[in-house]
Amino acid sequence: MKYRRLGGSGLKVSEIGLGSWLTYGDATEKDTARECIRYAYENGINFFDTANAYNRGEAEKVMGEALKEFRRSSYVLATKVYFPMDAGPNDRGLSRKHIMEQCDASLKRLGTDYIDLYQCHRYDAETPVEETLRALDDLVASGKVLYAGISEWTGAQITDAVGIGKRLGLRPLVSNQPIYNMIERYIEKEVLPVSEREGLGQVVFSPLAQGVLTGKYKPGQAAPSGSRAANDRTNFVINSYMREDVLACVQKLEQLAGEIGGTLSQFALAWVLRQPGVSSAIIGSSRPSQIKENLGAIDLVLTDEVLARADEILSEIEGFAPLR
Repeated sequence: MKYRRLGGSGLKVSEIGLGSWLTYGDATEKDTARECIRYAYENGINFFDTANAYNRGEAEKVMGEALKEFRRSSYVLATKVYFPMDAGPNDRGLSRKHIMEQCDASLKRLGTDYIDLYQCHRYDAETPVEETLRALDDLVASGKVLYAGISEWTGAQITDAVGIGKRLGLRPLVSNQPIYNMIERYIEKEVLPVSEREGLGQVVFSPLAQGVLTGKYKPGQAAPSGSRAANDRTNFVINSYMREDVLACVQKLEQLAGEIGGTLSQFALAWVLRQPGVSSAIIGSSRPSQIKENLGAIDLVLTDEVLARADEILSEIEGFAPLR
């Protein structure tokens, strides 16, 4: 395993992180989830990501229980706050009340005294940014949180938040968690440059485009039984990728990956990690064998020629063309 600094902080996270969205506490049984987390940890993954909203806290419980067997200081535990956790008007968002209450609730579900990285799951237009940042800073001062980050904020929102934090003398945000993969590249235009300038590292989710960049889905064929695309409860997350032109390009990318001695998933992860502003790529896993394959991305070398060929293939996808 290789490790990178999380933005401008001194915290080091594994290049591959393990997440729990749509898996732990829901689709994946607890015993299987524990096996995946144990395998990840034993193979050098030290960054584990979850959120209070993932299956209404159940994912946090599973993650916390599985990590109890390891020394607390040996891993980096991340969770998030923003999405509704109940029906009340204050049971959502980034108000001081919701942040403070949900941090305590997350600590209880995770079974730990502190959260390494506490992230604002989305931007809250109804709460002053100053209120949100002060609440996060107070949590860090209290020791309940070590570092604070955000998720899916725009370049302008990041710039605004960093400016407010500096003016108030608050501890800086250290990370942003956006979607980023070979198909969805919006962060390259503004978010990456702004984040690198302001010291925020990217811990990207969906680097395999919800499984599309594994090559399991073929153009003109039904989704494999048991796959996310075939599951009525989860297929909504990959609908935008399940197009014939996208799947046709994925087949070409898989062939290119084979030419350089890797699988498509390894190629896709190595492609994401080529960005110096990316600190970690968060994968999901329902079995240890998936993690084993994904870890092969760490040593996969992508030359300029290979990257250019990948861009040429991706340019065929309408609406997802690489940024020039």
